[in-house]
Amino acid sequence: MDPFLALLNSFSSNLSEIDLASIKFLCRDVIGKKKLESAQSARDLFSILMEQGQLSRHRVTFLESLLTAIKREDLLLQLKQFVEEGGGEVNAPGNEPDADEKPIKVISENVGREWKRLMRELDFTDVQMERVMAANPLNLREQFIQSLQEWQKCKGKNAKVTDLIQALRACKLNLVADIVEQ
Repeated sequence: MDPFLALLNSFSSNLSEIDLASIKFLCRDVIGKKKLESAQSARDLFSILMEQGQLSRHRVTFLESLLTAIKREDLLLQLKQFVEEGGGEVNAPGNEPDADEKPIKVISENVGREWKRLMRELDFTDVQMERVMAANPLNLREQFIQSLQEWQKCKGKNAKVTDLIQALRACKLNLVADIVEQ
């Protein structure tokens, strides 16, 4: 059984109707009205968030912000403990990022505040950046990671590591470009 799904199932059992209503209200900008109305339980809502890429074992910042907003520190503590323990499968096979994710991980760990300049160099629009920033308001690194992943989705097969390296060099981030090349 997936430990992350077990955790979400546990959360679902511990959330009251009022908690669920509050979370649904907070998700209005992320989930369409019809889908929100169809969510009859927290389990349904978590499934929708996972489908839309807002929630996964490695992406819990949105869930953290929801639990903080509804003042469920007990569940927030469980979530943080789960993350600190490595999500139940620290060195599980298949947990390594795939070849497409490795440059994103390396870049996100080394770029910092210059991420917007880099994204503009990659022809990522300000509107796209604003949307990502609104979805991850308190986490700069997550904003950058999501921007890179969104750029990768938009470009599809045309998203090349060489384009990332060129953009890094154009932004005078040569050290990061060298690390990516390795």
